[in-house]
Amino acid sequence: MGTTATMKPNRSKTMIGTLGLVYSAMFAALMMIGANITYFLPALSVSGVPITLQTFFAVLAGLLLGSRYGAVSMTVYMAIGLAGAPVFAKFSGGFGEIVSPLFGFILSFILVAYIAGKIVEKNSTVTGFVIAALVGCVINYLIGTNWMFAAYKLWAAAPDAFTYKIAWIWMLPPLPKDIILSVLAGVFGHRMARILRMRRSI
Repeated sequence: MGTTATMKPNRSKTMIGTLGLVYSAMFAALMMIGANITYFLPALSVSGVPITLQTFFAVLAGLLLGSRYGAVSMTVYMAIGLAGAPVFAKFSGGFGEIVSPLFGFILSFILVAYIAGKIVEKNSTVTGFVIAALVGCVINYLIGTNWMFAAYKLWAAAPDAFTYKIAWIWMLPPLPKDIILSVLAGVFGHRMARILRMRRSI
């Protein structure tokens, strides 16, 4: 009986670990779709500017998978893209993407998912989920925009009269969309987390 008692927790941890890896792979796939959503749904392009759902899925990964597996899923996504698979925006990929002015946004997704996951691990209310999603959005913009500015100034060809202020002005058009999607991710993530917990308890 002692042996059986010690095996049950291990089996439970193995199942949780396996599900975590499966969900991590699923979110890596969702990130590819989110990066190129306008290819599948051209109507989501506004005035020629494509609307991506990467921030939405990165936040959702942290909210539903937790800090550990959320970060793993985003790391897998980034690694697949750097390995050459066309999973980044405009179906791009390859190690050369690391010097792209926009690579900071991809890199930020790891921290976005991790921090969002950490917040909801301590506050699992709907308010906590929404706050976590908004914090994730802020992290995405901070890392992505600063990387873009540094890239243009240090190794990419900076446009004429390019300044730090202009870098942030460039980020204003997608900001309302990402704020709205972050709030939706928080509400949706909270409901999905409750459903997943109920199914695990059955």
